[in-house]
Amino acid sequence: MDREPTILESFQQQGMSRRSFLKFCAAAASLLALPAARAAELAEKLGAMPRPTVIYLSFQECTGCLESLTRSFSPTIEHLIFDTISLAYNDTLQAAAGEAAEAAREEAMRKAWGKYVLVVDGSIPAPLDGAYCVIGGKSALASVQEVAKGAAAVIAVGTCAAFGGLPMAAPNPTGAVAVQDLIKDKPLINISGCPPIPEIITGTIVYFLTFGVPELDEHRRPKVFYGNTIHDRCYRRPFYDKGLFAKTFDDAGARNGWCLYELGCKGPTTYNSCATMKWNGGTSFPIESGHGCLGCSEPEFWDRGDFYKPLSAGLWHGSIGEDLGIAAVAGAVIGGSAALVARHRQNKTRTETETRKPEGK
Repeated sequence: MDREPTILESFQQQGMSRRSFLKFCAAAASLLALPAARAAELAEKLGAMPRPTVIYLSFQECTGCLESLTRSFSPTIEHLIFDTISLAYNDTLQAAAGEAAEAAREEAMRKAWGKYVLVVDGSIPAPLDGAYCVIGGKSALASVQEVAKGAAAVIAVGTCAAFGGLPMAAPNPTGAVAVQDLIKDKPLINISGCPPIPEIITGTIVYFLTFGVPELDEHRRPKVFYGNTIHDRCYRRPFYDKGLFAKTFDDAGARNGWCLYELGCKGPTTYNSCATMKWNGGTSFPIESGHGCLGCSEPEFWDRGDFYKPLSAGLWHGSIGEDLGIAAVAGAVIGGSAALVARHRQNKTRTETETRKPEGK
């Protein structure tokens, strides 16, 4: 049997030079904030390894996460799929359908057993197995368990897969659960967001292929992307610290870029890279577009009350809401005190996660 071409050879077979491959690796290294030595290691390892097989399963989801993935700018989706990975199964992107599609998945699993990466999109209605989600004659639960058996690792893409998402919202009529509630014997990485930032999806896949499971936070999210709150990097933060808040979405303060905290922005308690990586190739992110953060990358964001009430309502992250309510006496005091509360929680989370042995090590 002929050996599989390496990723570098796949680039070259597409008519691209080694220089193009190194540029791709440099973009990936920059995205992951790797030091120079690690960037060189990434290029060396990616270039020498065969193209890995990725199987992408979709369950209770809206296709928004896959739409996000196809809009990745760096590494680009075409390089990721055609040159870096072999996307063996995805029922939305693939040309095959029906029995041919299922046969392709089974053949890919057989050839790469124990080596392929399983990407799961959407929650699984496990308690009501087969009643709400059936694909190719198999329930969602049976499908994910079958494919996970031969996977080297599992990546849960989107808040629905990572934490249950909107399908899990009370009263949870389908009995939706997260992937991590079902898969306990494989390395698992959560990439939360509704949808996640596309470069976080592609960057995490590239990192895993090169170095293995990255350092994760308490919710199994890559800390390189989820290590800071949106509030920490928000361009409206200086107005927050000065106690300057928009009162409506169209008042003078809103038009002048004042903080959206009083309009319900959940940035102080939401860990994600929206404020730095942004969307559509770095064009913008929701707060820059004039709308407060909904906290969509956090567990149970869908059941934590009104999106347009401030955190001082006490609905988010337990005691932090109460602390913010106490801090919210007036103007600059809100900014200064609430910032200290958010920073204390962040430092506490980092201390707890850093004392644990990183997963996958």
